[in-house]
Amino acid sequence: MSKRLNEEGLNLLFREARTHYHWLDKPVSDETLRELYELMKWAPTSMNGNPVRIVFLRSPEAKQRLLPALAPGNVEKTLAAPVTAIIAYDLRFYEKLPKLFPHNPGARDMFANSPELAEVTARRNSSLQGAYFIMAARALGLDCGPMSGFDNAKVDQEFFESGKPLAAEEQEFFTAGSWRSNFLCNIGYADHSKVYPRGPRLEFDEVCKIL
Repeated sequence: MSKRLNEEGLNLLFREARTHYHWLDKPVSDETLRELYELMKWAPTSMNGNPVRIVFLRSPEAKQRLLPALAPGNVEKTLAAPVTAIIAYDLRFYEKLPKLFPHNPGARDMFANSPELAEVTARRNSSLQGAYFIMAARALGLDCGPMSGFDNAKVDQEFFESGKPLAAEEQEFFTAGSWRSNFLCNIGYADHSKVYPRGPRLEFDEVCKIL
């Protein structure tokens, strides 16, 4: 039997959901971040590749490392947000395909032998997973502020390139040097008293055609 969300659920995820810039001083726990990932991971990706990689920046020290890469207009909101997530992708995501797509033994080599295909697939599907991330966060009662105003190369150099003065656990996690940033997303509990008026949207007939 088909099911659908009630109006309250649809409002939470879409109609009343906003991009937020002002945040309450309310922390987001490890448990909530884990719950967020455990929810979003079930959404579909090409060949179940799951190329998204996420780094949650929560400590003041981690936020400071990000600041040089941010556009000036994104600094204050990022410092105020309880967590800033780097939504990234792994160019070598295909190394996980024997686990994630075991019924096709040739899947790994298809991408390993075509770096261009691997890059396009990883970027496209990590963007999809970034959208799932936002939906999952909203479903858990979190607010989101996705951002593209930053220097990807600076983020990648600071957080993902080998040889940086990283903590031991980071060195082990990022040794492949194959992660690339896609976009940033502030998450937490927004100050809903400081919300901008919603921008207009295009109507169905302006953007859709049924053939």
